[in-house]
Amino acid sequence: MNARSQLDIPSMQAKVSPEEWAARVDLAACYRLVADFGWDDLVFTHISARAPGSADAFLINPYGMLFEEITASSLIKVDAQGNKLADSPFPVNPAGFTIHSAVHGARHDIACVLHTHSLNGVAVSAQEGGLLPLSQQSIFILASLGYHGYEGVALRDEEKARLTADLGERTFLMLRNHGLLTVGETVADAFLSMYTFEAACTIQVRAQAGGGKLIPIHAQIIAGAQAQAKAVTKGLGGMLAWPALLRRLDRLDPSYRS
Repeated sequence: MNARSQLDIPSMQAKVSPEEWAARVDLAACYRLVADFGWDDLVFTHISARAPGSADAFLINPYGMLFEEITASSLIKVDAQGNKLADSPFPVNPAGFTIHSAVHGARHDIACVLHTHSLNGVAVSAQEGGLLPLSQQSIFILASLGYHGYEGVALRDEEKARLTADLGERTFLMLRNHGLLTVGETVADAFLSMYTFEAACTIQVRAQAGGGKLIPIHAQIIAGAQAQAKAVTKGLGGMLAWPALLRRLDRLDPSYRS
């Protein structure tokens, strides 16, 4: 029995390829980290990862499990139409499928899509000015940020084209009145991008709450932010921090690996 999950989920390790198992472990770790950092919303948001060796299948959370309960074996593999490709007692959230299948279908350069409904993220998404250039964290996001207008709960296929057009080739997407979304070539990249996105939103809300005059960062600095980010991470992106984050999880509760 897992330390955080009271559910008896049979192991999938012997039933999938080593590459898929590694992807499952990383994705389960990402769910646990999102919960530990306080960005989760009960069972209502999603992180997905492209299934290795497949052009259109991806892994996503079972609808009804808290993020702190997610394990590598509990993740559900679905195809581009939302059909489960392996047995699971849990359904897939249709809104989660709409958003994630749209992005995976349009962006073959990415492996992971991470979406949150965090309080600070939603608060900034509801502001007319969106994310403001107020912090060092914000400049990295503003260099690759799109906005998608709110159309209600994401259940309609017709919204997919507009959502993916608003994301384009960018890394960050602010879903107006809804939340935040990041993409990455790896789970680690998507997580580090969301960490930065969430931090920038939190800083903005706190700075605005202070009531003083805010000092914006010059546009010229934002223009060079992507090159600066590569220099800071030594070109490794999220993988620079990912091993340390996994060590953190292993100290807290290694059951995500089961």
